Amino acid sequence: MARKSDTGPVVFSALEVANICGVVNQTAINWIKNNYLKAFKTPGGQFRVYPEDLLLFMKSRKMRIPESLLKLCRVDVKTLLIVDDDKAFNDVSAKFIASHLEKVDVLQAFDGFEAGSLMQKCKPGLLMLDLDLPGIDGVSLLKRIRESPDFGSPKVIIVTAMEDPEMEKKCRSYGVSYIFKKPVALPEICGVIKGF
Repeated sequence: MARKSDTGPVVFSALEVANICGVVNQTAINWIKNNYLKAFKTPGGQFRVYPEDLLLFMKSRKMRIPESLLKLCRVDVKTLLIVDDDKAFNDVSAKFIASHLEKVDVLQAFDGFEAGSLMQKCKPGLLMLDLDLPGIDGVSLLKRIRESPDFGSPKVIIVTAMEDPEMEKKCRSYGVSYIFKKPVALPEICGVIKGF
């Protein structure tokens, strides 16, 4: 797999890059030659790529990043799951957060059932949750998350258009510190996520 270069750091060959990304060797070479993927040449004329540069490239292409590469880069990546049935708001939020917080991987769910499934599978550390959801409402989902170890123990930000003091009280009883009312300022949410 990755090897140390003459100067010490771990580097990947074009073939290793291709294998990690699930493409043929020539595709990886084309990425490098077209300046999509940052690389350097060895004295023998071979391309070499630093793990951090490969990570940035894969994130920009929305590729699935293997855990081994994250560990190699020593990047503390947070995973955020946005749960909102308003597709436009969900998409805008995901794009905004992903573009402003490069150490956050963003997942999306559009109802409570999909959210529960993703929570079990991916165990995100952060959850941006709407309360008014089809299927399972946000408070019921929050209750399940807090009562079952299957979901991990994510930090939760509520983003809702609902005006319901009782629901807010319930959310706070489940350990929610941040409740934002729509329309919400996404830079403010980014600030909260950075603080976690």
